Amino acid sequence: MPSLAAETPAASPAETAAYYARKLAFETDCWDVHASFASGTTDFVLLDVRSPTLFARSHVPGALNLPHGKMTAHRMSAWPAETLFVVYCAGPHCNGTDKAAFRLASLGYAVKVMIGGMTGWADEGFDTASGSD
Repeated sequence: MPSLAAETPAASPAETAAYYARKLAFETDCWDVHASFASGTTDFVLLDVRSPTLFARSHVPGALNLPHGKMTAHRMSAWPAETLFVVYCAGPHCNGTDKAAFRLASLGYAVKVMIGGMTGWADEGFDTASGSD
């Protein structure tokens, strides 16, 4: 009798590679965002999609605050059409990133979710900023 982990057969290596390649097209993580800022290779705009109050309390340094409800065609036209946005919210318990990603993609922008959000950022021990800037 197989273990509970092996009870359902694993996908083939090709299926597994395709799945994770697809998943990585939608996500990045706190470590990669931090490393990008640290190396000066920020070829994306980092958006904190939480409320201005939560943003002012603590946010990822270098992030801009833009709640998903404020993402309109007019507002987003400030960035070139080829801009890649990386969005985050409070953490895994928050679907603000999903709403923001949906809205940005619907407006024609490339977008990735920073998985973990502020919870993940804190778990990694990375510094935060405060204030409205």
